[in-house]
Amino acid sequence: MSESPIKPIHVLGFSGSLRKASFNTAALRAAREVLPDDMTMETFDLSGFPLYNEDVREQGFPEIVLQFGARIAAADALLIATPEYNYSIPGVLKNAIDWASRLPEKPLNEKPLAIMGASNGNYGTARAQYHLRQACVFNNMHPINKPEVLITRAQEKFDAEGKLTDQSTRDVIRKMLESLAVWTRRLKN
Repeated sequence: MSESPIKPIHVLGFSGSLRKASFNTAALRAAREVLPDDMTMETFDLSGFPLYNEDVREQGFPEIVLQFGARIAAADALLIATPEYNYSIPGVLKNAIDWASRLPEKPLNEKPLAIMGASNGNYGTARAQYHLRQACVFNNMHPINKPEVLITRAQEKFDAEGKLTDQSTRDVIRKMLESLAVWTRRLKN
């Protein structure tokens, strides 16, 4: 009797940056380029989200929020690329998480995820990633711990077209995705 093939892990990636030339969005593109063979990945653009407002929610969830929730639910795992604004996560990312956390199906609950971030400085979004982990705890999400992907001095690691040219960074992103695949399968068993 032959073993059935391993079902690929489907990852939903999204960036906490709205900037067209964002290093974090470029890091998501790089992740797609180095995906392990047992993984697929799609991305979701957070730019159309309205600010969270309970009065709006009481009238019904906006279509983009419903789409986001459906994509989260359909994914086996998440990959979030976050910039660091004022030692924390950007408002657009927090806003998307706030909306998704209020969906009745709770698509974030028990979702495995990996976090990465790129910045021009020497800390590579470390403080933002730790703040993001707090929101993950509240939503009962399960982030991987290692390897951490803290892309420092991003302007030296991406070219003018936003392609990640630094091989060691590409390698650590690949290792993070491999770890995410193992973690996701472990949590499903």
